[in-house]
Amino acid sequence: MIQADLRAAGAGRGTAVLLGDYIDRGVGARAVIERILEMWRGLERQGAALVALRGNHEEMLLRFLDSPALGPAWMDLGGRETLLGYGVEPPPPTAEPTAWARTAAALAEALPPAHRAFIEALPLHHVEGDYLFVHAGLRPGVALADQKPDDLMWIRDAFLQDPRPTERLVVHGHTPEPEVWLDRRRLGLDTGAYATGLLSAVRLKADRILLFQARRHPDGVRVETRPLTV
Repeated sequence: MIQADLRAAGAGRGTAVLLGDYIDRGVGARAVIERILEMWRGLERQGAALVALRGNHEEMLLRFLDSPALGPAWMDLGGRETLLGYGVEPPPPTAEPTAWARTAAALAEALPPAHRAFIEALPLHHVEGDYLFVHAGLRPGVALADQKPDDLMWIRDAFLQDPRPTERLVVHGHTPEPEVWLDRRRLGLDTGAYATGLLSAVRLKADRILLFQARRHPDGVRVETRPLTV
């Protein structure tokens, strides 16, 4: 739906922004990254662009490769499924440090070079017009240039519940909600697709927001679009 919408906009126009967390919610992480790389190439061919941001789950994979002792913490976030998706058998959570070191080495060997390069290059934020795209949110009252990477990837309540206005509308994922959230501060797009079967995206053009959703049903996937307003 995204690619078709960008194609309809005409060559050389449009940027697709992905908000992070492409792994850890099932054993299909490898296929998801392949799909993103395929989409990236397809958009380039039609004159559009793709920006993929880093989520806390991609960050945990990179931290595990550098510090295998973080293995149990990553497993709690879904890392086990990602390891299995790359053909790496995770050790028990109580395994010795040497076992986690072997697992990290096995993952480094199993990751296709293009996948590792993709994950390592993921930026933490993207600005486009009146919109700021980020995985989790912002530390309120802190300039973008001074934000800590962990806040951009992990923050929740301190950002979600703060009433102060933001310089740009913050478009984010990270915190699942039953439906897309929109107010004058933020646009939350995480509808927990891995658990709910509802995947959401928006087209942002001038001051108009069009919602795209794909919803899993017993008889297949249903798609719909509708305007979104505050």
